[in-house]
Amino acid sequence: GVQTCALPIFSVTTEGDIKIIHLKPPIVVRDFATALGLKPFKVISEMMEMGIFASMTQSIDETVASKIAEKHGFLLDIKHRGDATTQQAQKEKDKDKAKAAAEDESKFLVPRPPVVCILGHVDHGKTSLLDAIRKANVAAGEAGGITQHIGAYQIEFNSRKITFLDTPGHAAFQKMRARGASVTDIAVLVVAADDGFMPQTDEALKHAQDAKVTLLVAVNKMDVKGANLDQVKAQMQQRNIPPVDWGGEVEVVPVSALKGTGIPELLEMIQLQADVLELKANPKAPASGVVIESQIDVGRGPVATVIVQRGTLKVGDAIVCGPHWAKVRALFDDQGNNLKEALPATPVRVIGWSGTPDSGAQFKAVKNAREAEGLAEEEQQKQRKAATSADAAPKEVSVETLFANIAATQQKTLKVIIKTDVFGSSEAVRNVLEGIKSTKVSLEIVSTDVGLVTKNDVLMASAAGTLILGFNTKLENGVTPLAKHHGVRIETFSIIYELGDKVREMMADLLEPDIKEIKTGAAEVRATFPLAKGFVAGCLVTEGKVNRNATARLRRGREIVHEGKVATLKRFKDDANEVRAGLECGIKLDDFNGYQVGDVIECFEIQKVRAAL
Repeated sequence: GVQTCALPIFSVTTEGDIKIIHLKPPIVVRDFATALGLKPFKVISEMMEMGIFASMTQSIDETVASKIAEKHGFLLDIKHRGDATTQQAQKEKDKDKAKAAAEDESKFLVPRPPVVCILGHVDHGKTSLLDAIRKANVAAGEAGGITQHIGAYQIEFNSRKITFLDTPGHAAFQKMRARGASVTDIAVLVVAADDGFMPQTDEALKHAQDAKVTLLVAVNKMDVKGANLDQVKAQMQQRNIPPVDWGGEVEVVPVSALKGTGIPELLEMIQLQADVLELKANPKAPASGVVIESQIDVGRGPVATVIVQRGTLKVGDAIVCGPHWAKVRALFDDQGNNLKEALPATPVRVIGWSGTPDSGAQFKAVKNAREAEGLAEEEQQKQRKAATSADAAPKEVSVETLFANIAATQQKTLKVIIKTDVFGSSEAVRNVLEGIKSTKVSLEIVSTDVGLVTKNDVLMASAAGTLILGFNTKLENGVTPLAKHHGVRIETFSIIYELGDKVREMMADLLEPDIKEIKTGAAEVRATFPLAKGFVAGCLVTEGKVNRNATARLRRGREIVHEGKVATLKRFKDDANEVRAGLECGIKLDDFNGYQVGDVIECFEIQKVRAAL
């Protein structure tokens, strides 16, 4: 029969002219021959010469093996299990190798452009500053003043390149920004000259400090009346980032995005800071970097904007990013021009993805598409496993949790499906929604996805009883009638604040309205009169007014004797519609007759108020 034997894992390394074979015992003849690159019978005959007889599948003694290896110009390194010293030596060797690799790397390092991120408060002019820098006017067409498509731009100034990250300055894009900061070298904090530091400015400052990037302050709106540069500098002093001219570290550049003044100075300052940082990267290494944004483009499929951090990304490369992979079909710059390759610190849009990768995720180039697909698949399996293991763990059920679960099923839940234009937005929307806190209504996000609102979404929403929120995205043809047919509500927004407010309202609408009682008036019974088979209370209205048909209750001391409507209301002999405070009247509630002097009749209205969350 055929004898199979487990291959010992051998590896060959060369140091200088000596080849070293590393293997683990037992040393089987056949495998040993393979390691030496000889035919097995050759090894057997050599052993016969040494007076040792062995078949192909027998194992040989280590000393014999070393002798034969030496004869063929190999050194034998036999690793025993638990042989710590050789492992240690190996580790040292690996360390040296890594060091050598790092030194090698330093030979290839070339200067790279700085990556600059512009941070600051919502209306302090980040976008208009970027536009002034790009000399393109994009700001006018934007909805609600949020930079929707997070992009990255590269400009040339003094024949040197600078890469700008266009990060949205919105509280909800917090995560994005926290991620964006790890890519950047220099942060420009935009402060309006008339407003000074605002809460979001401080937030942005904190991000920049946490990310340990070089900070510059651009004081914008210097052309506005009420612009006060010294006030801004004083505020910087208070925040422990004193400006240079006050003996500090941080450069301050006054600019006006509208007039375009101070922009060259700002760019010069950025380049100066970049020189101090001595930014370098190795363009020869395999490409790797960070995804800034991803979206689904009509006709192009998933597209991602990435910044290459080291290596050179070329058309045709296979790259992998978490559970997604891409064979790079095309590269575009921010102007939409086709590129053949992208050097370090270059932002490019990559076409050819299997799905939309997450913003802030790392990508790396691998040998070929097959390997990329394999790695992505592994990651998907991992994520699936993590998701199912979390669900599958048997839960201890106590009576309390049982009741809590019952309460939870009775609790009102607003279920939503979110569709947005780009990945960063979906994260932002999710953040805004998760920020809505309520004990009475829970909010469940069934799914978040990038792209148009499709018929499939409508069917899913109809099955799960959810509503669909679209942010900056449109509906596919035929979605509206289908949604109407299935009774699915679709709401689309282009401003994130509005979306948050609307969802809050929808959550409140699920609750039973609060019943609120508003007291409209009171009257005190002073006498009782007989009237057609019954009695009427002669009263003095003490506060507010009493209306005919108003809801009223008769209170005697602490207890309520009767509740009903004001059936009869008379002033002297005539019927009245309302009687105001200070006047006397006759009141009869429904067909109640047992009035006593000293009783109080209270009138009130019942109003339904939208419940608070």
